[in-house]
Amino acid sequence: MNLPLFIARRIYTDQGDRRKVSRPAIRIATIGVAVGLAVMIVTVSVVLGFKHTIRDKAVGFASHIQLMNIMSMGSSESYPICIDDSTMKAVAAIEGVSHVQRYALTRGILKTDEDFLGVVFKGIGPEYDLSYLREHITEGQIPAFSDSAGTNRLLISRIMADKLKLKAGDRIFAYFIGNDDVRTRRFTIEGIYQTNMTRFDELFCYTDLYTANRLNGWFNDQCSGAELTVSDFDHLDDTYARIINKVNRQQDRYHDIFTSQTVYEAYPQIFTWLELLDINVWIILGLMICLAGITMTSGLLIIILERTSMIGVLKALGARNRTIRHTFLWFSAFIISRGLLIGDVLGIGLVMLQKYTGVVTLDPQTYYVSEAPMEFNLPLIIVLNVATLLVSISVLIIPSFFISHIHPAKSMRYE
Repeated sequence: MNLPLFIARRIYTDQGDRRKVSRPAIRIATIGVAVGLAVMIVTVSVVLGFKHTIRDKAVGFASHIQLMNIMSMGSSESYPICIDDSTMKAVAAIEGVSHVQRYALTRGILKTDEDFLGVVFKGIGPEYDLSYLREHITEGQIPAFSDSAGTNRLLISRIMADKLKLKAGDRIFAYFIGNDDVRTRRFTIEGIYQTNMTRFDELFCYTDLYTANRLNGWFNDQCSGAELTVSDFDHLDDTYARIINKVNRQQDRYHDIFTSQTVYEAYPQIFTWLELLDINVWIILGLMICLAGITMTSGLLIIILERTSMIGVLKALGARNRTIRHTFLWFSAFIISRGLLIGDVLGIGLVMLQKYTGVVTLDPQTYYVSEAPMEFNLPLIIVLNVATLLVSISVLIIPSFFISHIHPAKSMRYE
């Protein structure tokens, strides 16, 4: 029989000392552990939700890896690169690449009778993955984009529609300023999307790849670049290394040179902001673990003082200091376990409430999302539980040595 465990269980289940001060101390310690764990679960769930939601939004606009003309790197201008069918097949065959889609960028001005707006027209072809845009359509529909003919159909953002007072089905003139002339096109607004990624929604509208190429004066097999989707985002760096070795610094048929960049390199400000959230998480985790440790330490000391007479009796009967310390550590483990259970219920309940109801809303202009995103990660919650238990028990080892200073003769007369 494990004597410390047996005694600790009897003390923990004893209901005959409700009038003593240990019961409030136990409750406070339990609440401290529960609140600390609940805050950690909610914090980690929010940060994971933010990081993955914002990452997916950025990837939805720029994919995982971009191929382009080396002249376009770091430039506001879009330079053409030749990406024909054979090039697309060769790139798609690289290990780790799951999809390749072309795009062409050109700048223009949308103008109504009352207002005008400078935007970037992103021309896309039939191979373009539209699943991300479909998730964020708020009005109308996505037109069938082509790389062989112009349909004069346009997909604009909700921000553009509100500024220009447009709706699906409206027609609008677009002006494109070249070196020597101004060209005009008349488009029909086929659909309106809203992703809440302000920097993208203010900038991009979508049209045919063929139309964008013609406006830029490029050949049919040229475009601004290609967006590559990887099969496993966790191995993005490995796939990117293969792209660099097999594609970068190669020349196309027009002697333009290929280069590439990941979504991290394309939008470093967004991902730097997300990395700063990790610092906040570690600070909160540290504070909450300190809260649990302090409440448990004070609770244990109160319990030891109240059980001084019992400690003296155990020592008189031959119990060693180590056995008595283990008894109170087991007792503390029971308290911590109960606090962890309450904290799990509270923390997971709050996460699920926000996940399915969106009760906490945010300003999408600032946070890129309209409600606080939550991601339920069971393995990470288990790690938080285990870490909290181990850290809390560890910080109680030193206070438990107070038992060695209790003398049997004096303690048995202790009131």
